[in-house]
Amino acid sequence: MSGSQRLLDVGAAIWAAQKSHPFVTELAAGTLDEAAFEHWVRQDYRYLQDYARLFAVAGTKARDEETMTDLLGVAHSVLDTEMDLHRSFAADYGISRGELEATEKAPTCVAYTNFLLRTAYEGSLAEIAAALYPCMQGYLDVADHMAELADEEHRYTPFIELYTSDEFRAEVDWCRGFVDDCWDASPGQQEAMEAVFLTSAKLEYRFWEMAYTEEGWGL
Repeated sequence: MSGSQRLLDVGAAIWAAQKSHPFVTELAAGTLDEAAFEHWVRQDYRYLQDYARLFAVAGTKARDEETMTDLLGVAHSVLDTEMDLHRSFAADYGISRGELEATEKAPTCVAYTNFLLRTAYEGSLAEIAAALYPCMQGYLDVADHMAELADEEHRYTPFIELYTSDEFRAEVDWCRGFVDDCWDASPGQQEAMEAVFLTSAKLEYRFWEMAYTEEGWGL
């Protein structure tokens, strides 16, 4: 069994919980409250800034030119393409780039990004691979599930199309290969990879909950 599949098997219950979360099912149906989606856009924009940093730091830890190029390339893609698409989503709801950048991270977003960056700076390349995997594979799997649930086009169809696109599938395929390479090259770190993966996956689930409840600091 490949390392990427082993991690997915370990996280199967979390994957099932994500797919059944009301944010996911209501977005698929087109009935999700706009305020919840706007909250997701704002928070995910801030999240992506640090997700790009995760790839950039990973690139500095890579020991071969091809892996370094791939990791830094993903960091650039997140900053140049995915965040631009988030700005487009935001503009549809009257949210400016300045407002996105000024958004205060909700507690769950703080917890998730802090975990990713701590893993980036303190962990091995194998642990970083496990930390970044739930986001990429999770969004593809959840979006595929949304596409199956959706009966017709609606205001959230562009979200589903973004994360089921050929371009995104290619990124996820690369990510799986990266995880597999790290798993095979670092047998002594496989237990640590599982632990990091599960924490990251749980935070992915909590991110949906954060957006759905419009979580804030209450201050």
